[in-house]
Amino acid sequence: MLTIRFLRQGKKHQPFFKIVVVDKKRSSKSGKFVEEVGFYNPLTKERRLKKERILYWLSQGVTTSDSVHNLLVKEGIIKGKKIPVHSKKKEKEESGEKEEIKAEEQPKTKKESTEKT
Repeated sequence: MLTIRFLRQGKKHQPFFKIVVVDKKRSSKSGKFVEEVGFYNPLTKERRLKKERILYWLSQGVTTSDSVHNLLVKEGIIKGKKIPVHSKKKEKEESGEKEEIKAEEQPKTKKESTEKT
């Protein structure tokens, strides 16, 4: 199965990304990709995308990584909502319930056990 993802290039602290079609099981760092369909420079915000080739690969059933999907939505190549890439914070309700369960499961202290006898 193929996917469209970023391939990092450039020196330390000077990232530059090629957008490539690569086998999903293969690391994009290996350099063995099927086709280069664009590039993105996050420092200068410069990007060039081959719209026709991206649409062709998407029509063939190729998936995209979350970051590439968001870039394509921003450029207007595909329509849809952006995918949240960063991990979500846990809701406070869930953590409150866990604290209550932990408090109930804690063993009784010596004072509590001697007071009852």
